[in-house]
Amino acid sequence: MLAIAAAIIFVIAFIINATSTVTDQAFTPTGLLLAGLACLALHQAGIGTAWRAPRRRR
Repeated sequence: MLAIAAAIIFVIAFIINATSTVTDQAFTPTGLLLAGLACLALHQAGIGTAWRAPRRRR
């Protein structure tokens, strides 16, 4: 799940960079790149890799 979020963040950063859009300090392409890399690092660490449904007891 975090890998998908990272991909979306990378696409947004690419679009902002490609169109040379002026944004706030928090939404610069470099800031979004770092946020995407943080999401990928968490995904590689095993956090947020799969959602598991709660088991039902019979």
